Amino acid sequence: MSDTRLTLPQWDALAELADDALPLLPTALLIARDEYPHLDPGRYDRLLQAHADHLRVEVEAIAEWPLKVAAINHHLFNELGYSGNHDAYYDPRNSYLNEVVTRRLGNPISLALVQMDVCRRLGLPLEGISFPDHFLVRLPVEEGVLVMDPFNGGRPLGVDELRERARNNLGGETPDDQVLAQILDPAPARAILMRMLRNLYGVYAEREEWDRAARSADRILKLAPEQSEALRDRGLAYLRLDHLAGARADLSLYLRREPDAADAAQVRERLIDTGAGRPQLH
Repeated sequence: MSDTRLTLPQWDALAELADDALPLLPTALLIARDEYPHLDPGRYDRLLQAHADHLRVEVEAIAEWPLKVAAINHHLFNELGYSGNHDAYYDPRNSYLNEVVTRRLGNPISLALVQMDVCRRLGLPLEGISFPDHFLVRLPVEEGVLVMDPFNGGRPLGVDELRERARNNLGGETPDDQVLAQILDPAPARAILMRMLRNLYGVYAEREEWDRAARSADRILKLAPEQSEALRDRGLAYLRLDHLAGARADLSLYLRREPDAADAAQVRERLIDTGAGRPQLH
Protein backbone atom coordinates (compact mmCIF):
# COMPACT_ATOMS: atom_id res chain seq x y z
CA MET A 1 0.00 0.00 0.00
CA SER A 2 1.29 3.47 -0.82
CA ASP A 3 2.25 5.73 2.05
CA THR A 4 0.32 8.97 1.68
CA ARG A 5 2.60 10.85 4.09
CA LEU A 6 5.05 11.70 1.34
CA THR A 7 3.63 13.93 -1.39
CA LEU A 8 5.77 14.85 -4.35
CA PRO A 9 5.77 18.51 -5.37
CA GLN A 10 4.77 19.78 -8.80
CA TRP A 11 7.57 20.83 -11.13
CA ASP A 12 5.94 24.14 -12.00
CA ALA A 13 5.76 25.15 -8.33
CA LEU A 14 9.44 24.70 -7.47
CA ALA A 15 10.90 27.91 -8.88
CA GLU A 16 8.77 30.02 -6.54
CA LEU A 17 9.86 28.18 -3.40
CA ALA A 18 12.61 29.59 -1.20
CA ASP A 19 15.62 27.32 -0.75
CA ASP A 20 14.66 26.50 2.82
CA ALA A 21 11.15 25.52 1.69
CA LEU A 22 12.28 23.24 -1.12
CA PRO A 23 11.71 19.63 -0.02
CA LEU A 24 14.91 17.72 -0.71
CA LEU A 25 13.82 14.08 -0.55
CA PRO A 26 10.46 14.54 -2.34
CA THR A 27 12.09 16.56 -5.13
CA ALA A 28 14.85 13.98 -5.55
CA LEU A 29 12.13 11.34 -5.95
CA LEU A 30 10.33 13.66 -8.37
CA ILE A 31 13.51 13.64 -10.50
CA ALA A 32 13.49 9.85 -10.36
CA ARG A 33 9.84 9.68 -11.36
CA ASP A 34 10.73 11.20 -14.74
CA GLU A 35 12.61 8.00 -15.51
CA TYR A 36 10.41 5.68 -13.44
CA PRO A 37 6.86 6.98 -13.92
CA HIS A 38 5.27 4.28 -11.74
CA LEU A 39 7.56 5.03 -8.81
CA ASP A 40 5.81 4.84 -5.42
CA PRO A 41 7.39 7.58 -3.27
CA GLY A 42 5.93 6.11 -0.10
CA ARG A 43 7.95 2.93 -0.55
CA TYR A 44 11.26 4.81 -0.38
CA ASP A 45 10.04 7.02 2.43
CA ARG A 46 9.25 3.87 4.41
CA LEU A 47 12.62 2.28 3.65
CA LEU A 48 14.52 5.36 4.80
CA GLN A 49 12.29 5.62 7.86
CA ALA A 50 13.09 1.98 8.64
CA HIS A 51 16.81 2.78 8.54
CA ALA A 52 16.24 5.58 11.05
CA ASP A 53 13.91 3.53 13.28
CA HIS A 54 16.47 0.73 13.49
CA LEU A 55 19.02 3.22 14.84
CA ARG A 56 16.83 5.38 17.04
CA VAL A 57 17.41 3.75 20.44
CA GLU A 58 21.15 3.44 19.86
CA VAL A 59 21.57 6.98 18.57
CA GLU A 60 19.46 8.56 21.31
CA ALA A 61 21.63 6.86 23.92
CA ILE A 62 24.77 8.55 22.53
CA ALA A 63 25.50 12.05 23.80
CA GLU A 64 27.96 13.45 21.27
CA TRP A 65 26.96 14.28 17.71
CA PRO A 66 30.13 12.90 16.05
CA LEU A 67 29.56 9.54 17.77
CA LYS A 68 25.90 9.57 16.77
CA VAL A 69 26.77 10.09 13.12
CA ALA A 70 29.49 7.41 13.36
CA ALA A 71 26.81 4.93 14.48
CA ILE A 72 24.55 6.00 11.60
CA ASN A 73 27.38 5.65 9.11
CA HIS A 74 28.28 2.20 10.42
CA HIS A 75 24.72 1.01 9.93
CA LEU A 76 24.30 2.55 6.47
CA PHE A 77 27.67 1.74 4.96
CA ASN A 78 28.79 -1.38 6.83
CA GLU A 79 25.62 -3.20 7.84
CA LEU A 80 23.25 -2.18 5.05
CA GLY A 81 25.97 -2.01 2.42
CA TYR A 82 25.41 1.41 0.86
CA SER A 83 28.51 2.17 -1.18
CA GLY A 84 29.87 4.26 -3.97
CA ASN A 85 29.58 2.67 -7.38
CA HIS A 86 33.26 2.77 -8.26
CA ASP A 87 32.88 0.19 -11.04
CA ALA A 88 30.15 2.04 -12.96
CA TYR A 89 30.44 5.62 -11.76
CA TYR A 90 28.52 7.07 -14.72
CA ASP A 91 25.59 4.66 -14.59
CA PRO A 92 22.55 6.99 -14.49
CA ARG A 93 20.93 4.78 -11.86
CA ASN A 94 23.47 6.20 -9.42
CA SER A 95 21.56 9.50 -9.55
CA TYR A 96 18.03 8.16 -9.13
CA LEU A 97 17.17 7.87 -5.47
CA ASN A 98 14.80 4.92 -5.87
CA GLU A 99 17.58 2.92 -7.53
CA VAL A 100 20.12 4.02 -4.93
CA VAL A 101 17.92 2.86 -2.04
CA THR A 102 17.07 -0.42 -3.80
CA ARG A 103 20.55 -1.30 -5.09
CA ARG A 104 22.44 0.47 -2.28
CA LEU A 105 24.81 1.84 -4.87
CA GLY A 106 25.16 5.47 -5.78
CA ASN A 107 27.33 8.44 -6.58
CA PRO A 108 28.56 10.95 -3.99
CA ILE A 109 25.53 13.23 -4.07
CA SER A 110 22.86 10.53 -3.98
CA LEU A 111 24.58 8.70 -1.12
CA ALA A 112 24.91 12.03 0.69
CA LEU A 113 21.19 12.55 0.29
CA VAL A 114 20.44 9.16 1.89
CA GLN A 115 22.86 9.92 4.72
CA MET A 116 21.41 13.40 5.25
CA ASP A 117 17.84 12.14 5.21
CA VAL A 118 18.43 9.40 7.78
CA CYS A 119 20.33 11.86 10.00
CA ARG A 120 17.48 14.37 9.69
CA ARG A 121 14.99 11.75 10.86
CA LEU A 122 17.21 11.20 13.89
CA GLY A 123 17.58 14.89 14.71
CA LEU A 124 21.10 15.44 13.37
CA PRO A 125 21.67 18.51 11.17
CA LEU A 126 23.88 16.88 8.55
CA GLU A 127 24.42 19.26 5.61
CA GLY A 128 25.64 18.84 2.06
CA ILE A 129 28.78 20.47 0.67
CA SER A 130 28.97 21.17 -3.03
CA PHE A 131 32.69 20.41 -3.06
CA PRO A 132 34.41 20.91 -6.44
CA ASP A 133 35.37 17.23 -6.65
CA HIS A 134 33.03 14.76 -4.96
CA PHE A 135 30.01 15.96 -3.05
CA LEU A 136 30.64 15.81 0.72
CA VAL A 137 28.66 16.25 3.93
CA ARG A 138 29.32 18.22 7.10
CA LEU A 139 28.19 18.09 10.70
CA PRO A 140 28.58 21.09 13.03
CA VAL A 141 30.74 20.23 16.06
CA GLU A 142 32.22 22.27 18.88
CA GLU A 143 35.56 22.65 17.08
CA GLY A 144 33.97 23.69 13.77
CA VAL A 145 32.66 21.11 11.29
CA LEU A 146 33.20 17.41 10.78
CA VAL A 147 33.46 16.72 7.03
CA MET A 148 32.73 13.25 5.66
CA ASP A 149 32.85 11.47 2.31
CA PRO A 150 29.64 9.46 1.68
CA PHE A 151 31.07 7.94 -1.51
CA ASN A 152 33.71 6.21 0.60
CA GLY A 153 31.71 4.92 3.54
CA GLY A 154 31.23 8.24 5.29
CA ARG A 155 34.96 8.48 6.05
CA PRO A 156 35.94 11.67 7.95
CA LEU A 157 38.30 13.97 6.05
CA GLY A 158 41.04 16.02 7.67
CA VAL A 159 42.00 19.56 6.73
CA ASP A 160 45.10 18.52 4.80
CA GLU A 161 43.17 16.07 2.64
CA LEU A 162 40.46 18.66 2.01
CA ARG A 163 43.08 21.19 0.93
CA GLU A 164 44.64 18.65 -1.42
CA ARG A 165 41.29 17.68 -2.93
CA ALA A 166 40.40 21.34 -3.43
CA ARG A 167 43.84 22.15 -4.88
CA ASN A 168 43.32 19.63 -7.65
CA ASN A 169 40.28 21.63 -8.76
CA LEU A 170 41.73 25.12 -8.26
CA GLY A 171 44.44 25.04 -10.88
CA GLY A 172 46.97 23.63 -8.44
CA GLU A 173 46.58 26.49 -5.95
CA THR A 174 46.23 25.40 -2.32
CA PRO A 175 43.29 27.18 -0.65
CA ASP A 176 43.96 29.17 2.50
CA ASP A 177 41.70 28.94 5.55
CA GLN A 178 39.23 31.54 4.27
CA VAL A 179 38.87 29.99 0.82
CA LEU A 180 38.55 26.49 2.26
CA ALA A 181 35.87 27.68 4.68
CA GLN A 182 33.92 29.13 1.75
CA ILE A 183 34.24 25.88 -0.19
CA LEU A 184 32.90 24.02 2.85
CA ASP A 185 29.81 26.21 3.19
CA PRO A 186 26.59 24.17 3.32
CA ALA A 187 24.80 23.73 0.00
CA PRO A 188 21.11 24.70 -0.11
CA ALA A 189 18.60 22.15 -1.34
CA ARG A 190 18.24 23.85 -4.73
CA ALA A 191 21.97 23.64 -5.38
CA ILE A 192 22.01 19.96 -4.41
CA LEU A 193 19.13 19.10 -6.73
CA MET A 194 20.61 21.10 -9.59
CA ARG A 195 23.92 19.29 -9.19
CA MET A 196 22.08 15.96 -9.37
CA LEU A 197 20.44 17.07 -12.60
CA ARG A 198 23.69 18.39 -14.07
CA ASN A 199 25.23 14.99 -13.38
CA LEU A 200 22.36 13.36 -15.27
CA TYR A 201 22.69 15.81 -18.14
CA GLY A 202 26.40 15.00 -18.42
CA VAL A 203 25.79 11.24 -18.39
CA TYR A 204 23.04 11.40 -20.99
CA ALA A 205 24.91 13.83 -23.25
CA GLU A 206 27.94 11.52 -23.18
CA ARG A 207 25.64 8.63 -24.16
CA GLU A 208 23.96 10.82 -26.81
CA GLU A 209 20.58 10.12 -25.22
CA TRP A 210 19.44 13.59 -26.16
CA ASP A 211 15.81 13.23 -25.07
CA ARG A 212 16.94 12.48 -21.52
CA ALA A 213 19.64 15.15 -21.69
CA ALA A 214 17.04 17.73 -22.73
CA ARG A 215 14.76 16.60 -19.91
CA SER A 216 17.55 16.98 -17.35
CA ALA A 217 18.33 20.52 -18.50
CA ASP A 218 14.61 21.35 -18.54
CA ARG A 219 14.29 20.22 -14.92
CA ILE A 220 17.15 22.49 -13.90
CA LEU A 221 15.20 25.35 -15.46
CA LYS A 222 12.12 24.32 -13.48
CA LEU A 223 14.17 24.79 -10.32
CA ALA A 224 16.01 27.92 -11.45
CA PRO A 225 14.70 29.57 -14.64
CA GLU A 226 17.58 32.05 -14.63
CA GLN A 227 20.18 29.32 -15.26
CA SER A 228 21.56 30.33 -18.64
CA GLU A 229 23.85 27.31 -18.92
CA ALA A 230 20.92 24.94 -18.61
CA LEU A 231 19.04 26.97 -21.22
CA ARG A 232 21.95 26.54 -23.62
CA ASP A 233 22.23 22.83 -22.83
CA ARG A 234 18.53 22.26 -23.45
CA GLY A 235 18.75 24.15 -26.74
CA LEU A 236 21.72 22.09 -27.92
CA ALA A 237 19.92 18.88 -26.97
CA TYR A 238 16.83 20.06 -28.83
CA LEU A 239 19.01 20.67 -31.87
CA ARG A 240 20.23 17.08 -31.74
CA LEU A 241 16.60 15.96 -31.58
CA ASP A 242 15.67 18.12 -34.61
CA HIS A 243 13.31 20.12 -32.40
CA LEU A 244 14.39 23.23 -34.25
CA ALA A 245 11.80 25.65 -32.86
CA GLY A 246 12.78 24.78 -29.30
CA ALA A 247 16.49 24.98 -30.15
CA ARG A 248 16.06 28.42 -31.76
CA ALA A 249 14.11 29.75 -28.80
CA ASP A 250 16.59 28.49 -26.20
CA LEU A 251 19.80 29.40 -28.00
CA SER A 252 18.53 32.86 -28.98
CA LEU A 253 17.54 33.58 -25.39
CA TYR A 254 20.90 32.27 -24.16
CA LEU A 255 22.74 34.70 -26.45
CA ARG A 256 20.53 37.59 -25.36
CA ARG A 257 21.30 36.78 -21.76
CA GLU A 258 24.99 35.97 -22.24
CA PRO A 259 26.23 37.88 -25.31
CA ASP A 260 29.83 37.84 -24.05
CA ALA A 261 29.92 34.20 -22.96
CA ALA A 262 33.08 32.30 -23.84
CA ASP A 263 31.06 29.99 -26.08
CA ALA A 264 28.87 32.70 -27.63
CA ALA A 265 30.46 32.38 -31.08
CA GLN A 266 29.98 28.62 -31.15
CA VAL A 267 26.40 28.94 -29.98
CA ARG A 268 25.71 31.50 -32.72
CA GLU A 269 26.98 29.02 -35.28
CA ARG A 270 24.76 26.31 -33.85
CA LEU A 271 21.83 28.71 -33.96
CA ILE A 272 22.49 29.29 -37.64
CA ASP A 273 22.35 25.50 -38.04
CA THR A 274 18.70 25.69 -36.99
CA GLY A 275 17.95 27.81 -40.05
CA ALA A 276 17.36 30.92 -37.99
CA GLY A 277 19.91 33.01 -39.86
CA ARG A 278 22.29 35.27 -38.02
CA PRO A 279 20.45 36.38 -34.87
CA GLN A 280 19.73 40.00 -34.10
CA LEU A 281 20.98 40.63 -30.58
CA HIS A 282 19.73 43.49 -28.45
